[in-house]
Amino acid sequence: MFYAIRHFTRYRYSRPVWQSMMEVRMHPRSEYAQRCFTFQLSVSPRARIFSYGDHLGNLIHHFDIPEPHHQLTIIADALVDVDAPMDLPQSLGPEAWDDLDAMVEEDDYWDMLMPSHFARPSPELEDFAREFGAGQRDGQDPLALLRSLNSNIYRSLEYVKESTSVDSPIEDALRSRQGVCQDFAHIMIALVRNLRIPCRYVSGYLYHDLLHEDRSAEGATHAWVEALLPGLGWIGFDPTNNLLVGERHIRTAIGRDYADVAPTSGTMKGAAQTDLQVRVRVTPSEAVLPPDQEFASDEEWSRFLLKDQEAEQLLAAQQQQQ
Repeated sequence: MFYAIRHFTRYRYSRPVWQSMMEVRMHPRSEYAQRCFTFQLSVSPRARIFSYGDHLGNLIHHFDIPEPHHQLTIIADALVDVDAPMDLPQSLGPEAWDDLDAMVEEDDYWDMLMPSHFARPSPELEDFAREFGAGQRDGQDPLALLRSLNSNIYRSLEYVKESTSVDSPIEDALRSRQGVCQDFAHIMIALVRNLRIPCRYVSGYLYHDLLHEDRSAEGATHAWVEALLPGLGWIGFDPTNNLLVGERHIRTAIGRDYADVAPTSGTMKGAAQTDLQVRVRVTPSEAVLPPDQEFASDEEWSRFLLKDQEAEQLLAAQQQQQ
């Protein structure tokens, strides 16, 4: 399936700032069943953009804007093809735990086994795990356990937009029993690593259509997890939507948790309040929209939001008729 992706980010400042330095992780990965054919990043004010790949294969773009500016706009366009993943068995054999332990001993998965900034143990996490026996390996093979864990997290937490922020610890979501996709992913990662299964955070996009009742928000980035399994490799689980990762999931970056893969991160000089606006559009396509500097204007931004609001109203009307 071909997807055209447009990821729009705008920082507005209450007064001029200068020396903005930014890293961007929006370039879809090319591996496994996914191939990124085109990618282009546009920045306003204009800047010279550099890129490099990190040790996990993420493609990172960075730039510096030295002159004063009231706002910073970043537009990423990509054309990606995603194939349907292989069919998974319902479970693995009784020797799967031994095979997994051997894999961990033979290779370096230290980063994906140890606690990280957002995915770490806590008393709240231990209480949550005890509710459905997720703190031990007994009774199920690794794949069956991960399927069960994916479903239990989905059923135990409510997805509520803006219920937490990007720097919220998982304890906030565990106490309120609500969160966003980032929280669902961090909670599952912490539980899976506690079982000595390597697990990593995946940032990307999810294509929403009329055939699936996804809980995650359209028009935004998405997050899920990948766990290492013997004989299968890295397998994706989406606890926000109770899904195995499929051809609607588009992978952008992987890391220990969100702190490693934020779509934008950086610093600026100046004493100003910042207003951040983000909008994502994923559509089936065979051609990517060309970058357009005029798209960064206030008028074009309003049109972009209005188009998405009209699409959401149409979708709601269609769902009521069904």
